Amino acid sequence: MTALKTAEIDRFVARPDPAQPIVLVYGPDAGLVRERVDALVKASVDDPSDPFSFIRIEGDDLSGNPSRLVEEAHTVPLFGGRRAVLVKAGSRNIAGAVEPVIAAPSRECRIIIEAGDLKKSSPLRAMCEKAKVAAALPCYADNDAAVARLIEEELRAAELTIAPDARTLLVSLLGGDRLASRNEIRKLALYARGQSRIEVADVMAVVADASAVALDGVLDAAFAGKPAAVDAEFAKARADGSSPAAIISAAIRHVANLHRMRLAVEDGDSADFAMQRGAPPVHFSRKDIVVQALRLWTAARLVRVMSQLADASLEARRNAPLAEAIAERALLNIAMNARRRD
Repeated sequence: MTALKTAEIDRFVARPDPAQPIVLVYGPDAGLVRERVDALVKASVDDPSDPFSFIRIEGDDLSGNPSRLVEEAHTVPLFGGRRAVLVKAGSRNIAGAVEPVIAAPSRECRIIIEAGDLKKSSPLRAMCEKAKVAAALPCYADNDAAVARLIEEELRAAELTIAPDARTLLVSLLGGDRLASRNEIRKLALYARGQSRIEVADVMAVVADASAVALDGVLDAAFAGKPAAVDAEFAKARADGSSPAAIISAAIRHVANLHRMRLAVEDGDSADFAMQRGAPPVHFSRKDIVVQALRLWTAARLVRVMSQLADASLEARRNAPLAEAIAERALLNIAMNARRRD
């Protein structure tokens, strides 16, 4: 099996193995797929703008001419040098065009296949995972640790540091799409140019509106017990580009923060004080609806919801085609149960 593990992927992308000239890059994080494909192209050819060295083929075109891929793989460059072919998989099955390349690979030409979220049973994925001459690079949404590393990488390049509370807030706002996350961090770094350190106010000013606010609506509607609003806000979050996995992850972080605040309230703190002690602190524009949620939910009930969301996250990963329905159902269940007293 040549499907690479997470820890191996970055090493492979930086220095592709010549013994594996065929690379399948796939997964639900389209931004990460795009980023890794671009890195592989740069590592595989001297000049990606040279049409003799780098060829792009639409996957759907291969269905009518499946022999083209193997012909391109074995074409000798007119002026020598390294060569690469990028195939962007579409709606049609291209396993039949890839099979001859796997059977007779060229060490002088790298074949890079860019695909979306492929099931384990997908012929293309199964073929590449089994072939010794191919590598399969899955691209899943970044977890908090990966987002934190991305933040450090980008801010180090910009010669900036970030306050711990600002880092916690920024991590909570990113992660659904690698390129989107990287672009938001770079935008933040540009905004903070001339400063030595990024603070919470900087993150709120630049990043919050671009990511978390798109999810605040659906999360607030769910925990305030507003099922009708969940439908509309969920559709809005999806239209803004938030993946089902990102929505569930945001819901888990949100319920953890509500639980922390609710414990503070049960210990005698005021709701205002508890919200300021949240991680991240609650923005003033959301104060009223978060207070409403704190009144509806006890700490014990929030623990149960956290467990339910963890189950939904696992179910969504196991059933990618149903991930959207699973995420929406989980939030609707929260909204419908918010006003129960048990």
